[in-house]
Amino acid sequence: MINNKVILLLSGGFDSGLAGYLLEKVGYSIIPLHLSNVDFAGEESIEKSIQLSRKFNWDKLYVIDIADALESLVDKCKHSYYFVLMKRFMLKLASAVAKIDEAQFIATGESLGQVSSQTLANISAIEQATEFRVLKPLITFDKEKIVSMTREIETFDISSGPEVCDLLGPKHPVVNASLGNTLNEEKKILDLDLVTSSVKKLQIIDLEKI
Repeated sequence: MINNKVILLLSGGFDSGLAGYLLEKVGYSIIPLHLSNVDFAGEESIEKSIQLSRKFNWDKLYVIDIADALESLVDKCKHSYYFVLMKRFMLKLASAVAKIDEAQFIATGESLGQVSSQTLANISAIEQATEFRVLKPLITFDKEKIVSMTREIETFDISSGPEVCDLLGPKHPVVNASLGNTLNEEKKILDLDLVTSSVKKLQIIDLEKI
């Protein structure tokens, strides 16, 4: 039997829920993972992720609070690299969960050039953080198309609200990150072993019981 399980990085916003929906339509089995930042963003994104997961009849939601890890990125690394390092960290966590759940792929709701971390150079530096294939079904979509499609699949109201993923981000993020410079910044936090400490906080929400 072919393993078609996908760990979906589900933010609660417009993009990632749509990405999961599109992948499921072509036969992938979606396992949502929400990386929360409760200290800075509260629990609204968790609730949105629960609602989206229930909308698509996914039976469980993984949640990891990464607030402490994100603070470490801000404190120890060059701030302009924050988004690139954050996305690499998220892929590493998704990889750890994929190994736990024996999934074969990771998926995100990224689209090319929509924000600074999604330039070709940055995407290349980010994706090399994982050995898993990263699926990006929205890669060529613009924001207008994404929002329009969320209205069609009736997730627009769930996902509406302010975006909170950039609360700790820089005003002038790097847009042409090299892998070498990215790894040099990442070395500054290797001793903290943020992936291991974060995975210990993993929670599993049984969506069939709520």
